[in-house]
Amino acid sequence: MADTGHNLIIDVPGLRVGNADDASAATGVTVVVFDEPAVASLAIMGGGPGVRDTALLEPEMTVQTVDAIVLSGGSAFGLDAAGGAMSALARHGRGFEVGSARVPIVPQAVLFDLINGGSKPWAAGDGIPPYRALAEAAVENALAAQGAFPLGTHGAGFGATTVNLKGGLGSASARTPEGHWVGALVAVNAVGSAVIGDGPHFWAAPYERDGEFGGLGLPASIPAKALIPRFKGGPNENTTIAIVATDAALTKAQAKRLALAAHDGMARALRPAHALLDGDLIFAASTGRRPLGPSPYELSTLGLAAADVLARAIARGIHTATALPYAGSLPGWQAIFNTNNLKNI
Repeated sequence: MADTGHNLIIDVPGLRVGNADDASAATGVTVVVFDEPAVASLAIMGGGPGVRDTALLEPEMTVQTVDAIVLSGGSAFGLDAAGGAMSALARHGRGFEVGSARVPIVPQAVLFDLINGGSKPWAAGDGIPPYRALAEAAVENALAAQGAFPLGTHGAGFGATTVNLKGGLGSASARTPEGHWVGALVAVNAVGSAVIGDGPHFWAAPYERDGEFGGLGLPASIPAKALIPRFKGGPNENTTIAIVATDAALTKAQAKRLALAAHDGMARALRPAHALLDGDLIFAASTGRRPLGPSPYELSTLGLAAADVLARAIARGIHTATALPYAGSLPGWQAIFNTNNLKNI
């Protein structure tokens, strides 16, 4: 089936995306809000995740659906964001009913962006972290959203970095042969690199569509030095956090399988991925707008599509990101690999 849409996760019917960021602090929040409660699970492959309310996403747990999912900067300070998202959603009448109370279900993951040059006095005990307020704003932005949202240095990707280039917020989408939409949203704050060696080619190049991250393909050969691992900063300074979503109706166990399969996309697009002290993780959500067929290969096809769109989303997040305005900040891909520089590649 032909693809149409924005090439963003919002092509999956039944969800919206909102961003909010603090330029002075060089950090931000991204929230996916579901029009109706969505089935969701997750898979954590990194060794040092920062999460909130994710245990309930395991298939054996009682809660079956979520109202929103939050991705945030700020490391553990950023976990305040889920509370802000809950407050905003409750004002809109969303949440699990418990007597006269409503409790929005909002799992969250965070990435480390505390030492990227932004002003974060609250990380040294002076003042209040901005994440609760940012998440409230991101929810309101999602509910008011009309059409596409920006990628790169926005939302949860605002302060993100990789080993050699500015990281950022990425997204992509596709349709399976059965007609299901699959989309990915990712904040790329990787310990390694999304490009081969010193660039400009992306590891995700085989999966690119319509020149969405430069259209360069793969280089004629991959030099041995490009396969030597390179690591950014300290062991606790990295995490790539993502959401994959589909309109196929899934159970929580099937959503778990989708999240696991989607991790292949992270491994295709980043080298290395899933490092020991990273928090690399993927949420998977189903808006349930279309029935899933009886063949087990249909779920497998969803998993393959989820991996592909996540690989593409990671490259798009790097391709569109712009440098932070601080001395020593990592450059954006387009600032180095502009059209003139690529003529002889």
